[in-house]
Amino acid sequence: MKRDAVTGGGCLVSAAGVVGAVWLWGTSDRTQRHLGHEFENNGQDFGAALTELPFVFLAGAVVPAVVWGLGAWLLSRRRRPEPPESAESSGISEFHA
Repeated sequence: MKRDAVTGGGCLVSAAGVVGAVWLWGTSDRTQRHLGHEFENNGQDFGAALTELPFVFLAGAVVPAVVWGLGAWLLSRRRRPEPPESAESSGISEFHA
């Protein structure tokens, strides 16, 4: 893979991770309770949302990017051609092949 394709793919995966993490966090019952979607806004606590949202955003961006980078690194190691074995180290002379 080309380096630009890997970088672009990592950015797309990271952006999708942020959107997915924030969406899942926003639709969870716990977050809905903190934002006041209970009976007569009981239990409304915006402080919990303000402290959790940055962590959700960072985790959504970092975790997919790390997984993408690890996968790209493993694939590049696997596809890298091995250096050819020299004739001297194998004990075969190039004249007696």
